[in-house]
Amino acid sequence: MKFHHIGLATNDIESLIAKLKKQLEIKSVSEIVYDPKQEASLCLLSTNDNVKIELVSGKIVQNFIKKGQILYHTCYVVKNIGEKINELVNDGAMLIRSAQEAVLFANHKVAFLRWDLGIIELLEGDEGL
Repeated sequence: MKFHHIGLATNDIESLIAKLKKQLEIKSVSEIVYDPKQEASLCLLSTNDNVKIELVSGKIVQNFIKKGQILYHTCYVVKNIGEKINELVNDGAMLIRSAQEAVLFANHKVAFLRWDLGIIELLEGDEGL
């Protein structure tokens, strides 16, 4: 697994983008897209030092926001999502959402698990994503 991004929960993606631009050196911001499978609006930012931040808004993150928790997940790129899910479940992780295509990541498959590191997202692909 290779680290890819952190996911932040928000009610207002545009306001959070503006706030992050004031404090971080943001080099790129994707368009805001809606993913019906996740029932969420999503946007990916990259900093000048190549840290990626995904902003997530919608029903899926409402409980996090109500608790005042902005950090939603950490994401890791994996070559074979099915194998990695099985490996993590055998290591005590719990599958939250099985692998499905993600609009924000050009329909590469993503899956979510609750693990010792909190909620993690697996993104199937190569390191160049």
